[in-house]
Amino acid sequence: MSIYLKEGKITADIQQDDAKVADIVRSTIKEIEDKGDKAIRELSEKFDNWSPKSFQLTKKEIEEICESIPEQTVKDIEFAQNNIRNFAEHQRNSMKDIEVETMPGVILGHKNIPVDSVGCYIPGGRYPMVASAHMSVLTAKVAGVKRVIACTPPINGEIPATTVYAMHKAGADEIYILGGIQAMAGMAIGTETIEAVDMIVGPGNAFVAEAKRQLYGRVGIDLFAGPTETLVVADETSDPEMIATDILGQGEHGPTSPGALITTSKAIAEETVKEIERQLKILPTADVARVSWEDYGQIILVDDEQEALEEANRLAFEHVEILTKNPDFFLENMTNYGCLFLGPETNVAYGDKVIGTNHTLPTKGAARYTGGLWVGKFLKTVTYQKVTSKEQSAYLGEYAARLCQLENFAGHAEQALLRVRKYGKKS
Repeated sequence: MSIYLKEGKITADIQQDDAKVADIVRSTIKEIEDKGDKAIRELSEKFDNWSPKSFQLTKKEIEEICESIPEQTVKDIEFAQNNIRNFAEHQRNSMKDIEVETMPGVILGHKNIPVDSVGCYIPGGRYPMVASAHMSVLTAKVAGVKRVIACTPPINGEIPATTVYAMHKAGADEIYILGGIQAMAGMAIGTETIEAVDMIVGPGNAFVAEAKRQLYGRVGIDLFAGPTETLVVADETSDPEMIATDILGQGEHGPTSPGALITTSKAIAEETVKEIERQLKILPTADVARVSWEDYGQIILVDDEQEALEEANRLAFEHVEILTKNPDFFLENMTNYGCLFLGPETNVAYGDKVIGTNHTLPTKGAARYTGGLWVGKFLKTVTYQKVTSKEQSAYLGEYAARLCQLENFAGHAEQALLRVRKYGKKS
């Protein structure tokens, strides 16, 4: 039976915080709808102290920024983007158009068509998430999206050069120095100077995530991404130092980022708690990581591997590290997760930055019904049909008419009956 050795913040408190954010986002989106560029500029001045002549960078500005990037950074970004592009291309190649003749003269098919335009958000602030440029812009381009625009906020009144470089190398067609709700709403709604897109993607803080939720419908989104979540599943063979490092390493994302440990070993759990306390005394980002652990950290003691699997599936966390003697058991049997990290040789940071899988992943239980951002999110799988035989059309029409009449759809039935009269056998 599962035993909670540590529990996180209660659901009611979290929902109360979410409601406050939702109200702010709702009024801000309305302001942008009503005032367009004027609202964008006012919000940028208020929150980022940023009001350039144009929020969009010119080609010359981008070239100058690219020339300023250190050689080692250029090589590191190239390494990461090559890995991400390679995996994305393999994913794209796995998605095939099909056409089949299901009966004589009846041809059905589907095509995978890229979305026309996408807006990508790359977070800034304390953690300028350069890697999000690779994960969103580059993946959209591999999918075949014609127009990809990218927004990132200024940092301390300055253009984040490395992020801009990554956006450009990933293939962004337009780059805007713009952050927060105003960036998301600007891309989704459009203004006098920003042409609206069909889809917005990318991670961000609670306000960015809520903006995506409220804008969903008028544009597509990748997924509802909340605070980063990390779960470690461990047994008696695992290393408490590694468990603590990997939980705290993700907890630094923000004070509401949940970290959890499921383990079959009480001794490992106790040693991990000691190790977390030790590391919090020396971790440079301990001011954030400590709050995330104290408010949202969980430790669940289970009897065996099967119970660990059940608890892990119930949590449905974004990142799940498997530090057990048989990690493939979870690969074969676990169903609810954003991304699995199997064995001690890998970790969430590899997935976040460099290894090739995408780091925009489902949170808040969404892993129960969706995966993360990938090439397929930028593709519409659409169907078509054609009937090349008059006789077959009449044959189908007889069935269709009867089925439509069962549902009292007289107009539907008449579509079918018209074909029966025109193409059926004459008595």
